[in-house]
Amino acid sequence: MDDLEDRADAAWWRGDVDESSALLERAYRNHLDEGRPRPAAMAAVGIAVNAFLRGDGVVGSGWLGRAQRLLRDEPEQVEHGYLLYFELEGALDGDPAAVVATAGRVRDIGRRHGDPNLVAAGDLFEGRALVRQGRVAEGMALLDEAMLAVLSGELRPEYAGNVYCHLMAAFHELADVRRAAEWTEATSRWLAGLPAAVLFTGICRVHRSQVMARRGAWAQAEREAALVCLELADLHVAGAAEGHYQLGELHRLRGDLAAAEAAYRRAHGLGRDPQPGLALLRLAQGRASTAAASIRAALTAVTSDRLARAQLCAAQVEIALAAGDTGTAARACDELTRTASSYGSSGLEAAALQARGALLLAEGRAEAALPTLRAACRRWRELDAPYDAARVRLLLVGTYRALDDGDAATRELDAAAAVFDELGATLDAARVAALRGRPALPGGLSAREAEVLALVAAGRTNREIAAALVLSPKTVARHLSNIFAKLGVSSRTQAAAFAYEHGLATPERG
Repeated sequence: MDDLEDRADAAWWRGDVDESSALLERAYRNHLDEGRPRPAAMAAVGIAVNAFLRGDGVVGSGWLGRAQRLLRDEPEQVEHGYLLYFELEGALDGDPAAVVATAGRVRDIGRRHGDPNLVAAGDLFEGRALVRQGRVAEGMALLDEAMLAVLSGELRPEYAGNVYCHLMAAFHELADVRRAAEWTEATSRWLAGLPAAVLFTGICRVHRSQVMARRGAWAQAEREAALVCLELADLHVAGAAEGHYQLGELHRLRGDLAAAEAAYRRAHGLGRDPQPGLALLRLAQGRASTAAASIRAALTAVTSDRLARAQLCAAQVEIALAAGDTGTAARACDELTRTASSYGSSGLEAAALQARGALLLAEGRAEAALPTLRAACRRWRELDAPYDAARVRLLLVGTYRALDDGDAATRELDAAAAVFDELGATLDAARVAALRGRPALPGGLSAREAEVLALVAAGRTNREIAAALVLSPKTVARHLSNIFAKLGVSSRTQAAAFAYEHGLATPERG
């Protein structure tokens, strides 16, 4: 009997969920035949978890129901705690007060029966629920307890992995940029010591992609997100959906709006609300009224989750200001500021300062906007978030110009342009060109990419281009990759032809 469950466990770690569930079902029936309700219930819970991971809620609920019936007349043991543990996984997005109560029961069962996995789970879920309620100090204290249980080696690997995943998700949800990065790195180190952990590796990739994107490593972030979509496609539907959403974000930031649309739609098809990314995509497409309606509906749908609303409010400020609706922007900004103040999160505080500065500038209050925007830029730079800092710099350009400080405006514009060119943020680079009074470049190319393309057309090698533009060969190669993707070409000859056709280079005569 134990052999079946051991084999099911090994298949699960390999990512073979079908094999794992088949073996657990055999074990379940054997336990029933031998009159062993408690191990039969645990096998049923394992099958239910596999079903929920794959997004099959009907099958999962059915197996959980079997487990509940088997344990109903049994005296309380650890199995009752594990049943509640897995019920909590599905209840976390519901009523926080109910989660706190159930988490307390799980922890109590763990303490009474000497099971550290259940004690840590109780701390973890209660901590996450308290944080969502805004009781940050209490919640973080419990999350720290769960961390200690993992770091001390008390937990079985699958439960340690679950704690790691929840901690990464909690800090991302809080927009606690530093701790999200720290725990993503800690999880990566933990995974490196395991022979196989397909599920946890995939979930960690999601968060690693998010951290890399924030830090400006967009190419690496895109590779990680693409791997998530492949690795978790048949194993963890929610993780795969988040991978597609992350791809949508990266495509949008780079100006590939068609690819972003496709990725957001795929995420939505897998059950992930594609907001606020989809509303910001509509804004980038020039559909401001559609974007405004989209973000308004998203906020209407999320009523009690203040952290989820914070991301939506930040997007609503940007969208409303683009439409000239300072009233809506002010209300969203006020809510974002209150949330940032309540949670004390580094990322939320930076976003709130950015939103407030943008609103002040739109209201014609440049003198008040200047210190606020400078503080926002400083916060993003301290958090190693170059794209966010560069976006604030564009707001500073308008602020300095309103204050007749053209020299400072030029410095901010140059600094922002360098970041956008390095990242390949073509839409933002086009805004820089517009602020400089220059026409947009063909093919969505940035100014730096146009320089690289002109030298390609002149027959220069990557090394020669790097020397001419004072770049590294690796950066030149990345620019070329972006150029080929934007122009839809696959060779230097085709790229050169585009350059000649659009006046970006002149054929040599001789």
